[in-house]
Amino acid sequence: MVFSDKKLAQYVVSLCKYKGIKHVVISPGSRNAPLTIGFTNQSYFKCYSIVDERSAGFFALGIAQQLCKPVVVVCTSGSALLNYYPAVAEAYYTGHPLVVISADRPKYLINIGDGQTIIQENAFGKHIIFETNLGSYSNKKSLNLINKALNISKNKNGPVHINIPFDEPLYGLTNKSYEFNIPINKSNKYFNPSVSFLKLKKWKSAKKKLILVGVNAPNKIDNSIIEVLANDSSVIVLTETTSNLHHSNFFPFVDQLITPLLDSQFKFLKPDILLTFGGLIISKRIKAFLRKYKPNDHWHVDNHRANDTFFSLTKHFKCEPNHFLKILYNNYNECDSNYFDFWNSIKIHRLKQHDIYMKSIPFCDFKAFELISSSIPSNYMVQSANSSVIRYLQLFEFDKSINLYCNRGTSGIDGSTSTAVGASIISKQPTLLITGDLSFFYDSNGLWNNYIPENFKIIVLNNGGGGIFRILPGNDNSQLFKTFFETRHVRNAKLISIDNGFSYSSADSIQTLKKVLPIFFKNSDKPQLLEIFTPSEINDKILIDYFKALK
Repeated sequence: MVFSDKKLAQYVVSLCKYKGIKHVVISPGSRNAPLTIGFTNQSYFKCYSIVDERSAGFFALGIAQQLCKPVVVVCTSGSALLNYYPAVAEAYYTGHPLVVISADRPKYLINIGDGQTIIQENAFGKHIIFETNLGSYSNKKSLNLINKALNISKNKNGPVHINIPFDEPLYGLTNKSYEFNIPINKSNKYFNPSVSFLKLKKWKSAKKKLILVGVNAPNKIDNSIIEVLANDSSVIVLTETTSNLHHSNFFPFVDQLITPLLDSQFKFLKPDILLTFGGLIISKRIKAFLRKYKPNDHWHVDNHRANDTFFSLTKHFKCEPNHFLKILYNNYNECDSNYFDFWNSIKIHRLKQHDIYMKSIPFCDFKAFELISSSIPSNYMVQSANSSVIRYLQLFEFDKSINLYCNRGTSGIDGSTSTAVGASIISKQPTLLITGDLSFFYDSNGLWNNYIPENFKIIVLNNGGGGIFRILPGNDNSQLFKTFFETRHVRNAKLISIDNGFSYSSADSIQTLKKVLPIFFKNSDKPQLLEIFTPSEINDKILIDYFKALK
């Protein structure tokens, strides 16, 4: 076997293998040659070459999202490293284990005017959970720091940064493997929740318990627990599209439920106890409600972190939600309450009004999302872009066999396509990316790789610009607004899709979309892109009128 002759490169590669880190995303460069040589010369590793570092970071994030295990990204020195920052920030806020390994120039070449050189230490500021620069440490110290970084990324689910200065020559090879003692692998610590008798008693006696579930990986909660929650008359379970949690007694359309409420109804909805788990919440309306009508207690359940999103957090239980709920409902006696029955009757009314309204509207973004959501075959993975796309998807129901994901850590426009491609190569499900026009064009380099599966599909909603800004306050329809907020354009995705080996189709009406969707979802020997052109001028009014029609 051939190795790099750089000891630090051998140490990193060996420790990654020892800890079961298999997937390595490499952006071509020269300074990182010792690392590239090390990873690619061992058949154990699955290596991917992604030229654009920003895309590479999100590609790796998509892999980590599916595996829930650390994924390595490797880059050369200089500004290459900074292009990882959006993906690193996303990983920090969503709890995905990215291991950033950057090559660097030796310390004596920093800040003297040498080429492709920046200050790489602390490049990610506070958006990293551990960082080390290996330039000035002994072999033993370096080994311990690499080991620590990999353990922290795995055990605490977040991004870490290992910066390694390499002096020239960079391409030296050797048959000699540098011997070293593998540091002890510290196992992950699983927290056992301390649920006091008083907390259990408080939960059992509370007549209004609201469970709100944010971003949540599929199949994290046992069906037996789901059934118990769904049939507790004192509990209503609000789920977002990204929660991947389904039951007919749950409330999956949060904005649909609460937007038309009167003040008296908001007061009745206010919970005695709010229990949250999962990642960040999409709905602005539920945040506004719970910040104004604060629960008496807010408990959050997560192994690592608890955000005080509603300014009322009273207890953080450090454990897996499934384990916590089992303890909570052990020998549970349901209290007498009409909390569920009252809000379920509201939900039924809202759904009826929803159906009536959807039949009355012309072709627009909202109508397109209705047709798309009802056409997605079972057992698909859906990756959603941010902004208006994920908010529209919040208003439609999906089959429980469909797994839905969205980068909600920073909720940025960047990286949705790259994340979806990375996720698609791991998932056994066919993948559908639903994205807006600006998000798609912004991350078009996400298609610049050789790893896109044949069953990868993209739907681009093209309304000629950032349509969500028409819904937000400040829309005066002026040229200033159209240029600097809405960002109007006349581009389409046809040439980009063809250039990247996709089959292309389009629709611009209810009739053409109904006709093309069944064809689009058929099996194909190449990835497919469907571009839906919707009118930009009416989308905001139709959505605003929708919430009025729900009353």
